[in-house]
Amino acid sequence: MSKVGFVGFGEVNTPIDIIIRKCEAAAKGLENEGLDLVKVYPVTDDYEEKDIKKAVEVLKSEEFDCLVVCIAGWIPTHAVVKVTEHFRHIPMVLWGLCGWMEGVRLVTTADQAGTTAIRKTFFDLDYTFKYIYDIIGLPSNTKKVANYVKAAEAAKKLRHARAGMAGYRDMNLYGTQVDGPSLKREIGPEIETFEMLEIEQRYQKITAEEKDAVIKNCMSKWKFLKEAKREGLEKAAGYYLAVKSLCDERGYEAISLKDVDGMKKLLGFPPAPIFMLLADEAGLLTIPENDGLGNVTQLMVRYLTGQAAAYLEFYEFFEDSVLAGVPDYVPAEIVDGEVTVMPAAFGELSEGILNVSRVKPGELTMCRLTCVDGEYYMHMVKGEGKTPMKWEEAGWTQPAPQLPGLRIELDDVPDFAENVMCQHYIISYGDNTELIENLCDILGIEII
Repeated sequence: MSKVGFVGFGEVNTPIDIIIRKCEAAAKGLENEGLDLVKVYPVTDDYEEKDIKKAVEVLKSEEFDCLVVCIAGWIPTHAVVKVTEHFRHIPMVLWGLCGWMEGVRLVTTADQAGTTAIRKTFFDLDYTFKYIYDIIGLPSNTKKVANYVKAAEAAKKLRHARAGMAGYRDMNLYGTQVDGPSLKREIGPEIETFEMLEIEQRYQKITAEEKDAVIKNCMSKWKFLKEAKREGLEKAAGYYLAVKSLCDERGYEAISLKDVDGMKKLLGFPPAPIFMLLADEAGLLTIPENDGLGNVTQLMVRYLTGQAAAYLEFYEFFEDSVLAGVPDYVPAEIVDGEVTVMPAAFGELSEGILNVSRVKPGELTMCRLTCVDGEYYMHMVKGEGKTPMKWEEAGWTQPAPQLPGLRIELDDVPDFAENVMCQHYIISYGDNTELIENLCDILGIEII
């Protein structure tokens, strides 16, 4: 539950019962959105500044992720700033409430006189904030406030997030690389690399009994279209336990493995089932091919939405849509029906266990973090995922598998293609654009 500071203001000459009533309703609305509030109101511009001192004392008594500055009526700017300056390092919401109707008569406490006096002051003071105002006759904007609070909480988590990466720069790709110092400075996550040798060393210590437990308790949930070799099942279980132990030990929330030039080439084992187990059993965010910024995008989406933040990559562009799929696995959370797998081989690579599940259709948000000369940008688009036509990637053993994927309808495919930043994009279900925009605003990331 997000912890939020809530301070309600109203001018000393405004009837105090009105300010209290309005602040109580606003606070209750936020609590109904699932927020945990540290509340102090009413705060007035009393001459001795007793209310201001009390507000600072109450708010300093606990930690919180975001400060909601609730303006319930006219308030001189200095009274607000004398409180907010103590918390200038924390994202804020400047929230103006509104008046009400009594028959045909409008009654106001001049809430927006207060917010319009304060907004530019907050901007000039270089606060990180969002300005939100209510309108008479419309529902209160508690959801918008709560969405910004979620973004502030996500930004705080990102500051100390850790992801693990086995190896580096799979297939010598350019777009999956990470500039560590700028990522730490601008967003916060640490991408820690480790050698694949460490996975192999841990794998050698996994017992037959431990592998068998994973096969019986976890992999038995999968629907196999063809029987897989026992050796492949054991390798998947063993490498999963090896990577999981490393992630547990080091506190990684996301993981990427060197795929084509690593697991497949050096260890002779395609890592799709390892990723499936890491995602579904260990709850980790996963992406192949040493995609560091893919992992960071996943962390952002997970913190904002709580979803699996699955990756898809592009195969074809159409006039009104893109075909996005994966040549290996998807997390169970986005599967439509049963998690379905089969043994298969691609080209000269060893046979592995391939996920061939159907992907859930529906409204979705697709995004990708990218870096240009040390500056970070988020490319984001909303689309409608549809079950694709029958399709295959040339090179698989015949009969070729139907890979997991979606035909994603977009409003403007040429514009999307003109700005596409990588082959990997992260999807989440529903319209999550406001949440992502809020987070990017807090972090100073421009939306494309």
